[in-house]
Amino acid sequence: MDRSYRHEKKRKRKTGDSKKNIFCILGLLIAGIGVAVTKKGELGVSPVSSVANVLSLKYTTLTLGNWLIIWNSILILGQIVILRRKFQPFQLLQVPMSFLFGYFTDFGMWIISSIEVDIYLMRLAMVLLGTVILGFGISISVIANLILNSGEAFVKALSDTTHKEFGNLKIGFDITCVMLAVILSLIFFEGKIEGTREGTVIAALFTGFVIRFFTKRIRGPLEKIMA
Repeated sequence: MDRSYRHEKKRKRKTGDSKKNIFCILGLLIAGIGVAVTKKGELGVSPVSSVANVLSLKYTTLTLGNWLIIWNSILILGQIVILRRKFQPFQLLQVPMSFLFGYFTDFGMWIISSIEVDIYLMRLAMVLLGTVILGFGISISVIANLILNSGEAFVKALSDTTHKEFGNLKIGFDITCVMLAVILSLIFFEGKIEGTREGTVIAALFTGFVIRFFTKRIRGPLEKIMA
């Protein structure tokens, strides 16, 4: 009886983990499409993606998704440098997640490639829509609770090492990403700012609100499905 109970409990745990994996990947897919939609507006992308966006404009042989993979890999290396022996091997799961996110972003770019965005209001609408889609995807990944994305994991590594508040460091990290993107743009495009505009500010201001909005409303149903 006891052995049967343990076996059933183990089976349910494995099933729950499999469902979490599925929802984590689904969240990455939706978030990648969100970045693509925001990018289509050509008014800038989210702060954490802004460096990759500028690099994709300068070095067009690689796609935005490719540059996101490279940028996220740099952030993972940064975690290893910061944490050293405290870096946990399971955090290397961020690597395949980064590849998936990059591929999903390019997939999203392909899906919406035929959409014409000619007027400013349409571009603004794409940024807002992309921000909502991105926030929805992130909220699904947060609820799945498997592993942090490389940007947030980098900030957490800083927080754990410096013993400073995560929220304050996250704001500083986002600002640093935008500043780096602007500096790279000024260097690459002869003093012009490309790839980082009001859309980046919109994404920075509203993504957190969107995540909280969706997380609060879908956490219960999703946790029941993943149980």
